[in-house]
Amino acid sequence: MIICTMGFAQKNAKTFFELLKENKVEALIDVRLNNKSQLAGFTKGNDLEYFLPILCDCEYYHEIDFAPTKEILDSYKDKKTTWIEYENAFIPLIEERGIKALFDEKYRKYNCVCLLCSEPTPEQCHRRLVSEYVAKKNDIIKHI
Repeated sequence: MIICTMGFAQKNAKTFFELLKENKVEALIDVRLNNKSQLAGFTKGNDLEYFLPILCDCEYYHEIDFAPTKEILDSYKDKKTTWIEYENAFIPLIEERGIKALFDEKYRKYNCVCLLCSEPTPEQCHRRLVSEYVAKKNDIIKHI
């Protein structure tokens, strides 16, 4: 399985949807806590649910269990915690939520999925942590 990750920041709609098509993404898994962001209007949950099947032959899912809590996210955004402290809070949370089993049950039927968040790069984004956590030995993680 290929597990792609992508942030929509600094992308226009054309680039965003073309990347999904080029990478043959079959399911987009929105891992944002809030999928109604105004940062990029085309990435609001309801809009993606409409656009993805038509433009990319791709299904849309919003997985709140793959997102940090508001407290963890706000503490990091407000610079009250470092990235390492964020990781140390988030990884036990996803372990507690059992996201490996959830991911395997719902998404292993696809050849290629994409975890979506807003950050333009994966280094300090929870989508990278989620992809690394759910990946099996033979999976490929690809940041697009």
